[in-house]
Amino acid sequence: MPWFDAGVNLFDDRMPAEQTITLAAQAGVDRLCLITTHPDEWEVAEQLYLQHPDKLCYTLGIHPHHAKDARPEHWDILIEKATLAGVVAIGECGLDYNRDFSPREVQRSVFERQLSIATELKKPVYLHERDAFDHQHQLLAQYLPALPGGIAHCFTGDAVQMKSYLALGLYIGVTGWLCDERRGSSLRDAVQQLPLERLILETDAPYLYPKTLKPRRRNNTPANLPHIGQALATLVKQELEIIEQASYTNSLTLFNL
Repeated sequence: MPWFDAGVNLFDDRMPAEQTITLAAQAGVDRLCLITTHPDEWEVAEQLYLQHPDKLCYTLGIHPHHAKDARPEHWDILIEKATLAGVVAIGECGLDYNRDFSPREVQRSVFERQLSIATELKKPVYLHERDAFDHQHQLLAQYLPALPGGIAHCFTGDAVQMKSYLALGLYIGVTGWLCDERRGSSLRDAVQQLPLERLILETDAPYLYPKTLKPRRRNNTPANLPHIGQALATLVKQELEIIEQASYTNSLTLFNL
């Protein structure tokens, strides 16, 4: 069974699109979900999808880092483009109180606008959260009952937070953070309580290169997803094929593919 990388930042100069897609396929990763974080990326994602409709899907959203860049006209464009083929979720959206690249009140306003659009369009949400769990959970609890689900992208929290997200009906996105024995200890503990039916694997490439993958390289790539899958399988004492199938099937279900 092939792999599905449910989180790739293909708009980074470090990720040549054609090369990245080809190398992923050679590693058995035949489906990629491209994450958009800024309106400047929406048209690029659309064109890439049209070139590779059998391999790609994509999200449309505004990351909390870029919330300060959101303009009223962006919402009309987002609503229009979100109905196009290939668009599977609204986001990456959420709250980031770790770096505060955008004012927190602006982050909350932009996040809530995207939750409202997702509700209107019946799209799942693709979520980002750093050091803002309580506020994020509060907003999600209001909107998720009217949404067709979502994913806690690149989850790095603890078991208590994970169970709170699961109770809201979210999928949990697991990345190479799992392979960092020092920083990833909370995640490593949490995933041992993660039901397979809520697991989704992703690389978040070119970020989060798995530290257990040698030789160490600067940039991550979707071709490394099987290594992350193997690390998880070993940790939870499960067969690799079971992990692979669960993540692939859950990605298809979440994105309605």
